[in-house]
Amino acid sequence: MLITDVEVEGYGRVDVRLGAGRVVGIGRPGARRGDVDGRGGALLVGLHDHHVHLAALAAEAASVRVGPAEAGDKGGLVGALRSGPPGEWVRAVGYHESVAGELDRWVLDDFAPDRPVRVQHRSGALWVWNSAALRAAGLDGGGHGGDGRFWREDERLRGFTPPVRLDLRGVGARAAAYGITGFTNADPHPGQDLSELLSVLPQRLVVMGIGDAPVKFLLDDATLPTPGELAASVAAVRPRPVAVHCVTRVQLLVTLLALDEAGPVAGDRIEHGSVIPAETMPWLARLGVTVVTQPHFPVERGREYATDVDPDDQAHLYRCRSLAEAGIPLAAGTDAPYGSADPWAVMRAAVERSGGEAVDRRAALDLFAGEPQHPCRARRLAVSSVADLCLLHVPLKEALDLMSADVVRAAFVGGRRITPPE
Repeated sequence: MLITDVEVEGYGRVDVRLGAGRVVGIGRPGARRGDVDGRGGALLVGLHDHHVHLAALAAEAASVRVGPAEAGDKGGLVGALRSGPPGEWVRAVGYHESVAGELDRWVLDDFAPDRPVRVQHRSGALWVWNSAALRAAGLDGGGHGGDGRFWREDERLRGFTPPVRLDLRGVGARAAAYGITGFTNADPHPGQDLSELLSVLPQRLVVMGIGDAPVKFLLDDATLPTPGELAASVAAVRPRPVAVHCVTRVQLLVTLLALDEAGPVAGDRIEHGSVIPAETMPWLARLGVTVVTQPHFPVERGREYATDVDPDDQAHLYRCRSLAEAGIPLAAGTDAPYGSADPWAVMRAAVERSGGEAVDRRAALDLFAGEPQHPCRARRLAVSSVADLCLLHVPLKEALDLMSADVVRAAFVGGRRITPPE
């Protein structure tokens, strides 16, 4: 394939030739008509979403969103839960207590008594079922889950609910329109069939826990291992890197102690790094562990964080610039569907952060330009590089000024176009 008249960083306006899945030539524009006329737009490496939950994202098409932005309040939640035909299962996602307070089976019974309802908390960690859902699943015998609240029990519950249609092709198409050419799926316990399930996506995939991808460790304060216990678990999977879910101060400290004891390896990651106290940053830099963060969460969840997060932690939420300045490897993921699936929205948030955490526009783009296995190593388009590419309507400077998915014209994986032809 020949892509003509594109702006390539470091080369200017050039033609780019692709072959065998790679860039085989970058040169001065010629007279030959190309397969794609770039019209002076920038040609970049494709974006890689370094932390996403693809099956959950695909299930959104069969779900009702009931977060603060969608439901708003108790009345909006009740309306959303009652909107379908009586008797049909309702799968609601994105809930936060600011909508209608704490939920349990009896609260949901008052809201929607005539149909099985299950509501997922915005964190993805909690499902709440009403009585009709518990009865339909045969789980209404009391005991564990008697209040309808199930904490981190997705794997157990999966067999008790009707199959959910997964719109993976829609996920792939929407991601391609954002310029995304690769994903790192961050589920902690991937099933053996997950890779096959996700194979319909046109993007490249890294699936945590499978092959040579990082092994995911999911930490919760209520069941937190000791540093020694976590170190033993990490040592047991070496030489593979690990990706440790850290959303609290104590989870981060346990992880750093464990990595000190087990010894870090290239590719080790901290997922989220929601709370990173300043005094831990030299420690992180010494270990060389990459932080894969979500700089959009303080923007999307600012109102809730103002009341939910301990005041002592407010200044340490989802750091960006301070991590980079401390020499800590940094990358970003959307965490979709628990955050926006649009990487350009994440970039905008990184640029607009307050409290000294804003990064410049190029650094924001690089949060999604890293190598799939080493997210902090920014890729650049060059001869012999893999032809996973994002073609823009406009030159790079204009794209960085706009910081919007509207600038994306086409995406290519291995030299094959994955966006519809014009």
